[in-house]
Amino acid sequence: MRPLPTDTEAEAKSAPQGSLGTTMLRLFALLASPEMAKWRFRMGVALGLTILAKLFAVSAPVFFGDGINLISRHVGSGEGGNSRDGAAAAALSGIAGTFALAFIAYAVARFMSVGAPQLRDALFAPVSQDAQRLTAVKAFAHVQGLSIGYHQTKRTGALNRIIERGARAVDFLMRFLIFNIAPTLLELVLAAGVLSVKYGWEFAAIAIVTVAIYMALTWSVTEWRVKIRRTMNEADNEASARAVDSLINFETVKAFAAERRESEAFDGAMTRYARAAARSQSSLALLNGTQALIMNGGLLAMALTAGWKAWNGVLQPGDVAAVTMILMNIYQPLNILGWAYREIKQGAVDMERVYETLALKPEVADAPDAQPLHLAGGAVRFETVSFTHDGRSRSVNGVNLDIPAGSFVGICGPSGAGKSTVLRLLFRFYDPDTGRVEIDGQDIAHLTQESLREALGLVPQDVVLFNDTLRSNIVYGRPDASEAEIRDVLERARLADFVDALPDGLETRVGERGLKLSGGEKQRVGVARAILKNPAILVLDEATSALDSQTETDVQMALAEAARGRTTVAVAHRLSTIARADRIFVLDEGRVAESGTHAELLAREGLYAAMWKRQSEAGEDGKVIAFPADTGVVH
Repeated sequence: MRPLPTDTEAEAKSAPQGSLGTTMLRLFALLASPEMAKWRFRMGVALGLTILAKLFAVSAPVFFGDGINLISRHVGSGEGGNSRDGAAAAALSGIAGTFALAFIAYAVARFMSVGAPQLRDALFAPVSQDAQRLTAVKAFAHVQGLSIGYHQTKRTGALNRIIERGARAVDFLMRFLIFNIAPTLLELVLAAGVLSVKYGWEFAAIAIVTVAIYMALTWSVTEWRVKIRRTMNEADNEASARAVDSLINFETVKAFAAERRESEAFDGAMTRYARAAARSQSSLALLNGTQALIMNGGLLAMALTAGWKAWNGVLQPGDVAAVTMILMNIYQPLNILGWAYREIKQGAVDMERVYETLALKPEVADAPDAQPLHLAGGAVRFETVSFTHDGRSRSVNGVNLDIPAGSFVGICGPSGAGKSTVLRLLFRFYDPDTGRVEIDGQDIAHLTQESLREALGLVPQDVVLFNDTLRSNIVYGRPDASEAEIRDVLERARLADFVDALPDGLETRVGERGLKLSGGEKQRVGVARAILKNPAILVLDEATSALDSQTETDVQMALAEAARGRTTVAVAHRLSTIARADRIFVLDEGRVAESGTHAELLAREGLYAAMWKRQSEAGEDGKVIAFPADTGVVH
């Protein structure tokens, strides 16, 4: 079994603590945000119903006790239903009517104490769902805006779980913090007041002390259990990330006959989860037993005190029932306090993870005064650009490139020479350590990233497609393209015959990462996507190096069409694909070692000539891209 990866996600290995105070502030800030303003009336009604429910919950036992007291007084007075005295019969009828009203009031209060929260939940459901949506969308959009370096170190499965859990935590915390725990504390205060005023301060003291001990024990034990839950979540995250990673790369897994190793690695994470889950269940049994002891001890103290007072004539029998029922009503929401507190703490941790993600700043960000790119042909210039990747020696060092508008320029060099890094700097996936990159004389560090990348079109070596239809993948750069424009790019990208032969045509789904298509078909979809976008600058990142000769010929013809009338920068492993470039830059160890035309570089008998000779002898000369003579600039 391979070792677990050392993921750079610090929060996946050392979970945040999840401050309840901070969480409450974040919840109230979310509810008070302008996006939630449309729900303010519902929020107010929901809060009112919550308070109303607690008032009814406290008053219901009082009505019940009063009814019992009326009955006991009647029974104790010796008056019966057979009395023939008219006045006595009238009095009896009045007492019967009074205790009936008391029980009716009890029934109504009990119903309202349960019905009002149900109505509240129904009214608040759209509010909660919208708050979840806002949280998830905000986190997703923020992650999308983070730099490429962040995504290269993140594991997709774990990141997705962070967003999902954070959004779900919003709903849970609202329901339990705002509509359960806080109202329970309000009910305790109201109950203490009623007990003190109507029955005696001793009952208020018993209720407060019992609840305080119960909550203190629950919180302390649950804090211990939260640590176990953290371990469970870490194992769950690891198992989820492993599953997603393995399933996405299933071809590699099968090619290396690694199914058993992948299953063992997944089993390792699930084993840690199972152990932590077993410890969690055992600790839950201990918590529940202790909670039951405290709750029944409080009820015993309340019943004995009330019974003693009733024995001595201070209270009536109905009062004994009332004070006991009041305490039992307080206990009802506390029954799930241990579970709720653990989940609330976990919800706070999940929210904290999301907010930690939201607090991340992109390594590459728009300057405060960033301006949109103003195209004037698409000329590209690298001026003494140096950049170093994390954990590597210098990737590019003092690179100078001058690419005129409308020209076709090739970049080549040995593996690790810095070719792909140059392209990432052009897209501003990274900012150079020194130097500057310009397009039409404008430093891209002072431009908005959106306008910069709208001017660039990329056809990579491995075109990755969305698990959607051919149509949606082709129009990804220009969703508003017309049918005529789509048909035109299909012809220009040599895709028309392939699409016409499909039963569902453009509505054919391409599968996860486009795995239902061949390599050449995926490349041509990538070319079609780039042509439809109509960028001023086309970037080809070894777009044919992984293809067979026949497929390469088809794709090269599509690329030649895509390059028509625009600045084209092609990184190539096969030198034949850039032999007709207006200028070729040869990189070596992060520097521009040579530059010139194909003929000039061959005559120089340097690095390029040696590479060309090796490829020719190895039979990798391939076919030269016949780029159109008309390379006028598209405006």
